Amino acid sequence: MPLPHGDMVPAPFRVVERRQETADTWTLELEPGIAFEPGQFTMLSRGGAGEVPISMSGDTTGARLVHTVRAAGLATQAICRAEPGQLLGVRGPFGNGWPTDGAEGADVVVVAGGIGLAPLRPAILRMLSHRERYGRIRVLYGSRSPDQLLYPDQLREWGAEVIVDTAWAGWQGPIGVVTKLIDRAAFDPGSAVALLCGPEVMMRFAVPALARRGVPAERTYVSLERSMRCGIGHCGHCQLGPTIICRDGPVYRYADIGRWLEVAEL
Repeated sequence: MPLPHGDMVPAPFRVVERRQETADTWTLELEPGIAFEPGQFTMLSRGGAGEVPISMSGDTTGARLVHTVRAAGLATQAICRAEPGQLLGVRGPFGNGWPTDGAEGADVVVVAGGIGLAPLRPAILRMLSHRERYGRIRVLYGSRSPDQLLYPDQLREWGAEVIVDTAWAGWQGPIGVVTKLIDRAAFDPGSAVALLCGPEVMMRFAVPALARRGVPAERTYVSLERSMRCGIGHCGHCQLGPTIICRDGPVYRYADIGRWLEVAEL
């Protein structure tokens, strides 16, 4: 019998589907599924290659555990090479989630950059599955180039506005940074809630762009990534100022965390 997943004991999960998203990014579907909240993460491992924090990117009601992983280092490269039938180790889920319940009745602006769309995908799927509970749901997504876009079919289904840093012949969309989409997006700033995930530099520019539209830091939420090692707030690797991100985050209200993101090299 496999051990149940837990805080410190990785449980074996079997890869049942693997598909390539971009040149360096794969989505892995694992069984069994586990209950989680949008925005939470697991500690994912394969063999002796190490363990990394990866946000869950599937439907919270699904029977499978879904992760979208960029092959950036030894551990993530090994995980991305896992074929259907092979096992990965899973600890978790850990952390808190996006405030989807607290956003009911309001417009929701989702701002993602690059691989940062993956941690936001469960929140988008949940909100769209209960569309009647929300106002307008705006998905604004920025990527380096058209071939780096995640989930292109779903982006079209969601009616997402997409922008790329650089493009080539055939690209019909806008070129530039994602803040350009914020400046023209249609939403009610008086009640809107903003969910942000992507490179920190993107979020630092997106927050004031939202503020200029009338969305204050108190209604702006970000998901942070730091060097997480344990997932339970024990080792201290992911400390940022007074907070331990794996324990207190990864989702924060920007009004509570913004001052620490502005400190160089913290």
